[in-house]
Amino acid sequence: MRLEYQIIVAFALDLLLGDPRWLPHPVKLIGRFAAALEAPLRRSIPNARAAGVIAVAIVLGVTGLVTLGLIHCASALHPLAGDIVSILLLYTAFAARDLASHANAVYRALTNNNLAEARRRVGMIVGRDTARLDEREVVRATVESVAESLVDGVTAPLFFAVLGGPVGAMLYKAVNTLDSTFGYKDERYIQFGWASARLDDVANFLPARLTAPLVAVAAALLGHNPLRSLRIWLRDGRKHASPNAGLSEAAVAGALGVQLGGTNYYGGEPSEHPRMGDPTRPLERRDIPRANTLMLTTAALALVVFASARLAMIEFPRFCNGGHS
Repeated sequence: MRLEYQIIVAFALDLLLGDPRWLPHPVKLIGRFAAALEAPLRRSIPNARAAGVIAVAIVLGVTGLVTLGLIHCASALHPLAGDIVSILLLYTAFAARDLASHANAVYRALTNNNLAEARRRVGMIVGRDTARLDEREVVRATVESVAESLVDGVTAPLFFAVLGGPVGAMLYKAVNTLDSTFGYKDERYIQFGWASARLDDVANFLPARLTAPLVAVAAALLGHNPLRSLRIWLRDGRKHASPNAGLSEAAVAGALGVQLGGTNYYGGEPSEHPRMGDPTRPLERRDIPRANTLMLTTAALALVVFASARLAMIEFPRFCNGGHS
């Protein structure tokens, strides 16, 4: 089966099934493996930054080899088995359904006027303190989570799947997991996690810049404001401390006509985050399903654009060769 079809089937499976809790997820295995490497590498390599670089190399190497091995062994049994394994691996790399489901759980709690449950639900998807958030802040946290996760949970895995198949998708998820495991700027990880954080920035650089304009196209299809989405992306997208995280968030803020960012609390301590978008209207609970629809439409556009680009790159040389034969 052609890779493009494998990706389409895998993406459809994600939308249909999400991430069943009973299914062993490769990302969890990668995270446990990475965490298990930390202590022995720190003991054997005194330089923390060098130890972190070695950790990245080992995790990526093992992830790539295991992925290749699984596909090769399955294909040796039967080509269809190879296709099935490839599709299942690709399926685990996408998180659109889970992202929407978590956000919808917050929305359902708000529509039932259960603010305590909404706080609990949003606390499952954000790192900030949520115990004292009012409804508007719960909505802001949820919309921000959907907007930020659009790249690393959906469009970037799609990009690397199109670029490198299941191996490319799993290597990207390994990079993303390494950043989640080690990419902190605290005393423990500022050196050990340096390579993980930098590699994640590099991996997301192009997908983030392809995603933001696709958000504007999705906004146009959904009746939002595409020009404002583009304007806010270009004006506010680089305010974020991360070179990539703010781009999709700014584009979503512009599309919805709301302002995201502001004061968050972590461990009781305030932290100012850049404000993105103009407060043309206050945030409301309906912005959660709006953000979800925008995310899913952008994901579908990314699938079409990335797969079409791959087909064009493959078929155009064949067409040229055929035309000159």
